[in-house]
Amino acid sequence: MSSTSFLFRKAVIRDTGDIHKLYKIVSKLPGGLAREESEISKSLIEQFTLKAQKNSTQYVAVDPANENRIIGEIHCYKPEPKVFNHILSDLIIVVHPEYQGQKVGKRLFETLLSNITSSRADVLRVELIVRESNVGAIKLYESIGFVKEGRFEKRIRTGDKLEADIPMAWFNPKYRRS
Repeated sequence: MSSTSFLFRKAVIRDTGDIHKLYKIVSKLPGGLAREESEISKSLIEQFTLKAQKNSTQYVAVDPANENRIIGEIHCYKPEPKVFNHILSDLIIVVHPEYQGQKVGKRLFETLLSNITSSRADVLRVELIVRESNVGAIKLYESIGFVKEGRFEKRIRTGDKLEADIPMAWFNPKYRRS
C-alpha cells in the first residue's frame, strides 16, 4: 500500500490510547525510540499530547483499510520559557514497523511542515535530535530541509555503546517576528 492510501490528519485527544499502543510497539525496536518500552506510559503520551494540542502540532497517519489503525504519529511543541517562543522542539515521530519504508514518516513531516509554513508564521524553527547511527532518519530529515547543527558526543547509551546525538533544525520560510 502506498502512503497516498493513508489518511494524514491532526490528532485528537481520543487518539491517545492508540498512540500509546503505537509507542509501545515502536519502543521495542532497537534504535526505535530513546525511551524503552517500560518508560512508555499512558500518562507520558497524555502529557505530550496535551502540550502538542495546545499548539496544534500533533498529526497521525491512519490506515483506513485496517480499521482506521493509527500507524504513525508526529508531534512537537513550544518550550516553556518565552525566549523560545519562536521554536517548536521535542519533536518525536513514530511509524509502526509494518508500515516503515512506505513514506509514512516523510508524509507526516510534510503535513507538519506544510501546516507550519501556511499557518504558523510565529514559528521560525523546528528542532529535533537524532542518534548518529540512525543514518536513514538523518537522510530523510535532510531531504525535507533539516540541517545538522552539531553533535552531542557520547550522549546516547545503548548497552555498553555510547554514540552522539545530532541536533537538527528546519527553518520556516514564512516566519514573521511579531
